[in-house]
Amino acid sequence: MSTKRLFFALWPDHRQRDRLRDVINPVAKTVEGKAVDRSNWHVTLAFIGEFPEQEVPELLQRAGEIGVEPFRLSFDRLEFWPRPKIACLAAVTVPAEMQSLVDSLNTLLQNFGVSPDERTYRPHITAVKRARTFTTERLAQRAVTEWSGFELVESVSGPGGASYRVLKQ
Repeated sequence: MSTKRLFFALWPDHRQRDRLRDVINPVAKTVEGKAVDRSNWHVTLAFIGEFPEQEVPELLQRAGEIGVEPFRLSFDRLEFWPRPKIACLAAVTVPAEMQSLVDSLNTLLQNFGVSPDERTYRPHITAVKRARTFTTERLAQRAVTEWSGFELVESVSGPGGASYRVLKQ
């Protein structure tokens, strides 16, 4: 059985990537590690993992039935997460509309036999991989993004690491 490695995400458009670049690039330069290419910046909503390829059309159809109330997300700090060894832009506050979306996606995934993550949901954008330890910093300039939709994304492993392909917007 063929599978795809999938996740639901907020996928920034060009305007949002430009706004994020203005915040991420200066702080990423202060962190030792491998900077994440801006084309891969995203906010994971729900990680799926390996998923049967033949069930993807139904997953897309059912995900398309989930309504999204527009919301703003404010990234206000740069954090080091030791287990994955990443530096990420983090949002301290999860808007209620975003949490509702995450909960709806996790409920949908449970219907497909995918167990949701047990940890408290923390929206973030990975800026640097293989980062060295540092103390959390408040950002001098917040990155505020607006959202009204989400995507199903495939993670494709390659010699240079993972690349992401949006399957449906």
